Amino acid sequence: MTPCNLKTSLIDFSSCRCDTPAPPAPAAAGGSAGQFRGQARLPRFAAPRHYELRLRPDLVACTFSGTVAITLTVTASTQFLVLNAADLSVNSTSVRFQALTPTEVVLFKEDGILVLGFAKQLPLGDGVLKMDFSGTLNDQMRGFYRSKYQYKGKERNMAVTQFESVDARRCFPCWDEPAFKAKFKLTLEVPSELTAMSNMPVANTTFAGPIKILRYQESPLMSTYLVAIVVGLFEYVEGMTVKGTRVRVYTQVGKSSQGKFALDVGVKSLNLFKDYFGTPYPLPKLDMVAIPDFAAGAMENYGLVTYRDVALLFDDKSSSASGKQKVAITVAHELAHQWFGNLVTMEWWTHLWLNEGFATWVSHLAVDTFFPQWNIWAQFLDSTTTALRLDSLEESHPIEVEIYHASEVDQIFDAISYEKGASVIRMLHSYLGADRFQTALASYIKKYAYSNAKTEDLWAVFEKETGEPVKDLMTSWTKQKGYPVINAKLKGNDMELEQAQFLLDGSSGPGMWIVPITSGCGAYDTQKKFLLKLKRDKLVIALQCGDRKKGGNFWTKLNVNGTGFYRVKYDDELGAALQNALETKKLSLMDKIGILDDAHALSIARQQTLASLLRLLYCYRGEADYSVLSHINSVTASIAKISFDATPGLAADIKQLLIKILLSPAEKLGWDPKNGESHLDVMLRPMLLIALVQLGHGKTINEGVRRFNIFIHDHNTALLPPDTRKAAYLAVMQNVTSSNRSGYDALRKVYKESAEGEERLRVLGILSSCQDKGIVLESLNLIFTDEVRSQDAYVPLRGLQTEAREIAWNWLKENWERISKTISASSLVGDFIKAIVPLFTSNAKASEISQFFATRTAPGFERTVKQSLENVQISARWVEGIKSEPGLAQTVRELLGKP
Repeated sequence: MTPCNLKTSLIDFSSCRCDTPAPPAPAAAGGSAGQFRGQARLPRFAAPRHYELRLRPDLVACTFSGTVAITLTVTASTQFLVLNAADLSVNSTSVRFQALTPTEVVLFKEDGILVLGFAKQLPLGDGVLKMDFSGTLNDQMRGFYRSKYQYKGKERNMAVTQFESVDARRCFPCWDEPAFKAKFKLTLEVPSELTAMSNMPVANTTFAGPIKILRYQESPLMSTYLVAIVVGLFEYVEGMTVKGTRVRVYTQVGKSSQGKFALDVGVKSLNLFKDYFGTPYPLPKLDMVAIPDFAAGAMENYGLVTYRDVALLFDDKSSSASGKQKVAITVAHELAHQWFGNLVTMEWWTHLWLNEGFATWVSHLAVDTFFPQWNIWAQFLDSTTTALRLDSLEESHPIEVEIYHASEVDQIFDAISYEKGASVIRMLHSYLGADRFQTALASYIKKYAYSNAKTEDLWAVFEKETGEPVKDLMTSWTKQKGYPVINAKLKGNDMELEQAQFLLDGSSGPGMWIVPITSGCGAYDTQKKFLLKLKRDKLVIALQCGDRKKGGNFWTKLNVNGTGFYRVKYDDELGAALQNALETKKLSLMDKIGILDDAHALSIARQQTLASLLRLLYCYRGEADYSVLSHINSVTASIAKISFDATPGLAADIKQLLIKILLSPAEKLGWDPKNGESHLDVMLRPMLLIALVQLGHGKTINEGVRRFNIFIHDHNTALLPPDTRKAAYLAVMQNVTSSNRSGYDALRKVYKESAEGEERLRVLGILSSCQDKGIVLESLNLIFTDEVRSQDAYVPLRGLQTEAREIAWNWLKENWERISKTISASSLVGDFIKAIVPLFTSNAKASEISQFFATRTAPGFERTVKQSLENVQISARWVEGIKSEPGLAQTVRELLGKP
């Protein structure tokens, strides 16, 4: 089969403010096409209104050809048309605008810009631009690309599009910016036996020998990055919304039953969102498709949503409970985009968070509606914690980040745009109340339907609908990076509050926020809310919070249930009272999480000791809730990692203490599922078992190995169901060496023979989880073989242990050129850096890594390098602080019950 590799250059736009498009004046003055070289955004003297697009993909030769007729409006005097194209061959002799033939047809490859120059001024008003073009179905998982799959024992190709953010130009010449919305009418010529899908339903089909010609209905106004095409062999399951919208889930042949859960969530999501957003779903159908090769998790193309297999497919026998939950959240997220992103679209990538923050938040709202027993809002605090960690770096960025180069866009598809965006939306929702928030949001959707909006437009609608100072409040959160720590001190009957920007390196930044403060105590029926607008203010303590003089009963908690995006540092008296409330089970689940996360961050920043963090952590022994234990597990993993370098002589005792905290709930659950147990208990079991294996708990490791040895011989899934397999696989890897590799080879066999995507990822993600150099290198080098799809190239790095970090770093240095050349998506290259660099905890290593990347960064992952290096420096500072911390060893022995 002809390979489809296609080398392309990175788009490298010159610096230009994202809100300042290139002016039309130079074009009016004549000149040459060269004046448009290096433009960051397209000039506005012409805009598309309608595309007639015809494509002919060849799935054997891995090529495609096409024609496009673009109806556009010329609004200013110009001799040029400037649009986007990349990796395309444009037939210059075919180019026509009305009856005019261009005198220049110039493609600036480095900019992704196609310039058409004409001998005279173009007539104002509407006209049609036509051209023929061709390209390659590439292997880069962007633009128009090929994905490989098996059918009847043979490898087949399917054709797939992935256009977000700036890759529609790799499929057809177009105005490839979100603000240039237009209608699309698509025609596809494909082999008759294949299924071909696009955003809209098929209007009619004709046949020409072995080829069928599909003409699709005209789309509503939409941005180019949402156009979608999928061609291949599929089967589907189908459902219907209450309003009669047809919903289908397409899978590879033989797997349609695995699409039933996603179909159910999809239908429910469309029903819910039409009411929540106050606007019907705008298209006549919705298709969701599982794609074998897919760089992202999923993509919200209008009416044709594409997913990785594992993000869409669920099987009761082979999938885990956590996998089921991820499918539900991902489907709800992508379908929320049909309104928030597709119907109303950001004006430019600076406002990406409008799409991703809202979709992340509202997906949890939907899943909580469908599955209230999952307690999804408590789990949402995992997202908040992720965002707080990233946003406490000097190398963070604002939610609204200026995008100057198109090649920079990938870097902001991160926890700031998604998780922080969702968290500040949750904060606003809490401040305004559910009803006022929903009413304002529905008004925004109706006002900007089928058009584009900026963040300021959203706040204007919210202010009009609620009468609250939403713009001033939220601007302080979206236009500056970081967040505050609220220092709380008791003084008489007042609590004095002072805000300061929190940074994990222990410093304090210049930021100031309008902070929605909430406080609660007792039965949480005495909550207070107010806006902290100043650096300092006071809060009167409610009488119901207890009498300080009597002792024992007094406590108050700020940031109730973690609805605010900030941390709290309490003085000694407030902290002791809260710890007592924790031990006497007075706190809500979310407040248990918030207290621990804040203490962990303050310890890293050396504002509190590790000993005090361990004492607080010990108060959680016996905790049984999944969400709370998820955060306990994250903190224990962090402490175990840092103790490896900070206290090598004490590390074993610290691990025993961490095991002591986790062991009780793990023993209660055991390895075997129980009839009638909750979804959360099913997810909790593997999390605890994996943690105990990673901490070196011998009994858990031995039991995992025992179960694996039985499972591998007779595939006894009752003994080792999908949920607990990772724990057993990790247990096996603890004993693997180059001279004792039978367990490793058995796992490799599981990986090769499994047809289930989740199982394959489960195995691939643990193969490097040992300290043996030969095995670690063998596992990492799998990414250079046909065994690992490009989309999964980062997965083998997930299992790297601290002890193997030098092996991994040397491997990365030696293979850097190969990795950066063969993996086109900069976000995937960034995953390699994030997996390896933060394993280190010394300034010397940070200097070495910095020197290596000094000449090897690119706009797509430059920020990732800086953030990873900053994390190393923060860890180094934490290590030095722990080394000089008095009383740590005594605290550990005391909590272990040792003399």
